[in-house]
Amino acid sequence: MVPDLDCPSRGDADVEAFRLFDNQLPDDHGKCPKNKSLSASHTTKIVSPQKLTLPTSPNQLPSNGGFWAPLKAIPLSSFYKLHRLPSLTAMTEPGQDDAHTIELPRSEPMSHPEPNQTLPQNGTVHNKLLEQVIRTPGRQPSPQPTHLGVPGPSQHRVLHEEGSGYVAPKFEGKELQMDQVMDQIEEKGFIPPEFVESETNWFYNELGIDDMYFQTETVPAIVNHILSLYAGKVAAFARDDGRLEIRLDKEAVDHAVYIDTSKPGVSVIDGPRYEQRIDEKYIDGSKGSNSYRVETFRSGSHLPGEKDQQLRCYFVYKCHFANPNPGSEETKLEIIGEKRFLQKATQNTKDIYQEVMDHAVSRTGPVIEMFEMEGSREKRLVIAYRQGSAMGMFSALSDLYHYYGCTSSRKYVEQFSNGITIMSIYLRPLPQTVATARHPPIEAAIHQIMKEVSLLYCIPQNKFQGHFASGRLSLQETIYAHCVWVFVGHFLNRLGSEYASLASLLDPNNSVHAEMLSKIKRRLRTETFTSDYILEIINKYPDLVRSLYLAFASTHYVQTRGEQDDFIPTLSYLRLKIDTVLNDAELKSLISKTVANEHDEMVMTAFRVFNAGVLKTNFYTPTKVALSFRLNPIFLPEVEYPQPLFGMFLVISSEFRGFHLRFRDIARGGIRIVKSRNREAYSINARSLFDENYNLANTQQRKNKDIPEGGSKGVILLDVNHQDKVRVAFEKYIDSIMDLLIPPTSPGIKDPIVDLHGQQEILFMGPDENTADLVNWATEHARKRGAPWWKSFFTGKSPKLGGIPHDAYGMTTLSVREYILGIYRKLNLSPETVRKLQTGGPDGDLGSNEILLGNEKYTAIVDGAGVLVDPHGIDGAELVRLAKKRVMISEFDMSKLSPDGYRVLVDEMNITLPSGEVVNNGMIFRNTFHLRGGKQFDIFVPCGGRPESIDLSTVHKLIVDGKSTIPYIVEGANLFITQDAKLRLEKAGCIVYKDASANKGGVTSSSLEVLASLSFDDQSFVENMCIREDGTAPPFYDAYVKEVQETIKRNAALEFEAIWREHQQTGIARSTLSDTLSIAITKLDEELQKTELWKNTALRKSVLEDALPQLLLEKIGLDTIIQRVPDNYLRAIFGSYLASRFVYERGSSPSQFAFFDFMSKRMAKVPEEETFSQA
Repeated sequence: MVPDLDCPSRGDADVEAFRLFDNQLPDDHGKCPKNKSLSASHTTKIVSPQKLTLPTSPNQLPSNGGFWAPLKAIPLSSFYKLHRLPSLTAMTEPGQDDAHTIELPRSEPMSHPEPNQTLPQNGTVHNKLLEQVIRTPGRQPSPQPTHLGVPGPSQHRVLHEEGSGYVAPKFEGKELQMDQVMDQIEEKGFIPPEFVESETNWFYNELGIDDMYFQTETVPAIVNHILSLYAGKVAAFARDDGRLEIRLDKEAVDHAVYIDTSKPGVSVIDGPRYEQRIDEKYIDGSKGSNSYRVETFRSGSHLPGEKDQQLRCYFVYKCHFANPNPGSEETKLEIIGEKRFLQKATQNTKDIYQEVMDHAVSRTGPVIEMFEMEGSREKRLVIAYRQGSAMGMFSALSDLYHYYGCTSSRKYVEQFSNGITIMSIYLRPLPQTVATARHPPIEAAIHQIMKEVSLLYCIPQNKFQGHFASGRLSLQETIYAHCVWVFVGHFLNRLGSEYASLASLLDPNNSVHAEMLSKIKRRLRTETFTSDYILEIINKYPDLVRSLYLAFASTHYVQTRGEQDDFIPTLSYLRLKIDTVLNDAELKSLISKTVANEHDEMVMTAFRVFNAGVLKTNFYTPTKVALSFRLNPIFLPEVEYPQPLFGMFLVISSEFRGFHLRFRDIARGGIRIVKSRNREAYSINARSLFDENYNLANTQQRKNKDIPEGGSKGVILLDVNHQDKVRVAFEKYIDSIMDLLIPPTSPGIKDPIVDLHGQQEILFMGPDENTADLVNWATEHARKRGAPWWKSFFTGKSPKLGGIPHDAYGMTTLSVREYILGIYRKLNLSPETVRKLQTGGPDGDLGSNEILLGNEKYTAIVDGAGVLVDPHGIDGAELVRLAKKRVMISEFDMSKLSPDGYRVLVDEMNITLPSGEVVNNGMIFRNTFHLRGGKQFDIFVPCGGRPESIDLSTVHKLIVDGKSTIPYIVEGANLFITQDAKLRLEKAGCIVYKDASANKGGVTSSSLEVLASLSFDDQSFVENMCIREDGTAPPFYDAYVKEVQETIKRNAALEFEAIWREHQQTGIARSTLSDTLSIAITKLDEELQKTELWKNTALRKSVLEDALPQLLLEKIGLDTIIQRVPDNYLRAIFGSYLASRFVYERGSSPSQFAFFDFMSKRMAKVPEEETFSQA
């Protein structure tokens, strides 16, 4: 809450859990800290609407720029004083007198309350001072992804140029064309001869259409346009209301024209919606040579007989660039500009665009600039952004400035061949009428519009756009409702009591039970609350949305002050001055009294859950490209999510929605992007998005048992209409999460985020599906934004940035091989005689390295291209050739197969095998080959393939007469076999080592990459860990990679031996023991980090000396590493090392004295002069 309210903060430690079905929320929900001191507070005298004297005729309208508040009077004069805006008198239009004004209430003098001063209890909210914001300790300003030109005395930009800044080349044949047009109009006979000349003159000379239109269009097309306009006038006489409506559109191959009647400052929700059509058909899809520029203007005069109607004309032209293929970093307009633009734009306009372009190329988000027009109240708003990053922006901007009482005289959309779009909008205030008097003067409104463009950029067309276009709700309120709509769709509890009863009977720590519960959960998620049904419910209660938003805003909105403050609060913020902020109990009561039924109450109650869960957000900072929320995951029902999350981020944009979940403060995991084939697939993916993310992070948690990081995962779901926006979505996702990790500052604003979490957070990420080629950008972006942890932010990055690529060094495969070799060693098998089946071929990371490191007798390989089989052994040299080249088996030299060998590709049909079997469909054969019966293989190593390729319904195909047809399976690919299928195979005699144990080499490599990044300073990191420009590696890098490889093999061997030993002793399935060991290590690790052992300095150093790579210790030194690496990360190393070594040595269920004995031996290595620190 703002400091003016007397309420405690919500941190992780003091938020009580509550569910959507609970009878009440915590009493202290939504309150703010009592211990925060207050600074200057701005109080307002509240005047009842009945006491306001409002004018009854247009002659009584205010002439000094004042405006009416919708409910209670707003003290604008105070805002002008605070923000150094022109006085009310200075805002008066020339020629207006000051006689007739609305009496606005005056604010009380600014005062500094005493520390124990009683705060107002009437619910009125005041400005939240920047100095009083609850913020993360140690947060410092950093460069930002958005450029916002903030108005103010030091930055006023005044354009001295008259006119639009565009001058069309004179069309020399205009007079001749005009004569031809009149001749053809007369021939058609639709317009009386005496009106032909006047109608033609009106079209040519009074509508303001420039010569480019006449030069582009044919005479018949112009004739049709004039006839259509005249027909509209005639049709007006046939209407009961006599209203003139002209709707004209023409769409050609390379250009389009739209002409419509338009009332200034009004968004038309129905009708032809030409701006939306231009967005969808031309601007949104503009890319490369298929780009379109737009010119639009409003006629200077009103239509005949229509005092409030004008013509709005839109002209769309296909772009012809001076240079269609410049570099992406090229900024010179003469190179990247469109030919018509370069021809028409004045030098002054080019200078403006050049400056904006220079900023846009180096930014992730939009560039927003405003220019004053000399001698006029008109403002020129210039916005630049990357093509395709803000769909529907053109039409949404109209809704935005209409909401603030402005209209546009001209608008231009220019495309540039380097992939940047620049919009230029000429804004002017609406004429003063009773309907427009409630709007602020344009001098204040332009500040609000600029601030909200960034919010609009995140979600240009939200689900509640109709409420915004009609003025029923503000932009903030509708986008807030949109975000909660997304939230509700994921978290509205709809499993019912049956699931809870079943879950209580099962053991969530049992992997079989957990997997079964997960499947049942997917089945039970009925379609009671579809996204459309939720949307329908929210749409019914805009007044409730406003009250709920007010509670959200009063917690998270920050009003900056002081000499450098250049922002006027938005209209939604002004409502904080005049509406009562309800506490949670009052909101609960209001919802109960307002809603029509139980379903409506459940949905609207979810707004309260959302408000209570948000610990920090970038909603109110103008430096955002997507909306991010750091949520307290305590609202998750334990029955569905038994393993509690430590942290949760929700990110929402028009192109995607995404989560980032982690089970520990220090956690690491990949970021994946999920695509959907069609709308139905998207609906399924959206419904399971959070559960999939949770399960992936949980799997990562078990896999990360040997390393200090816990498990985390990020999942980005592309919107069904934006499946091609992989890079855009990834960049927005990463940047918006960074907004909550680094303070988002831009000119005029410092650290404007309320942080109820109150603790510094660092996330460690890596590549996953569809993101492997994007991690370099994320690393560089973190460095540009000034993140001190940029080196460790992402693993999987280029070696030139200090990355250790898993595929190049076979990191994951080394771990898998250790389990395979362990089986051979225990059973005295000769690898050369072992018949091997492998899914995931020579083109993949894991598959290619398995081929290169293995020496078994390959008899079958399945990959994306198809199936390759040779019972006598596939030619090893040819396989190695394919693996080094990273290509599929479709390139295998078929001459090297034996007579019994064969290859079936996925697109082949009706293939006869050497055995005489006919394969009807190559795709089906490929997808089911690993399930074929018979004893053709000794070992199966899945190195690729879809999750759950073997489950309980198909595993019987691998079991004949109660015995597994494949004796040994090492699961290299994640989740290839379900847990219940693994147990069935083990019961049938198969030796199975599951993915969480076998393929952990990659996470070990990533963890040691992160450790090196944290240990080196920037200069030393570049010198020792970054591949040079000539491709050579520093000596330390090569040596460190080898140590990482040895660490992977050592950890894998330790776990293999522990699982083998425990299975021999207990008979428990190896797949179960793998999970049991993971849980035991994780639990002991967390307990050790909380014990007094960490305070024993000598023990701490002794453990770290064993746990840390020797090369780092030799190069940097333990004391320096301790100084540089965050304390919580060192604690995690300390705990994970001791825990893993103890469990691997003593088992998952040791005696109560085992740990004492283990630590006694450990302490024997510690020097006697041990000391205890105060850490």
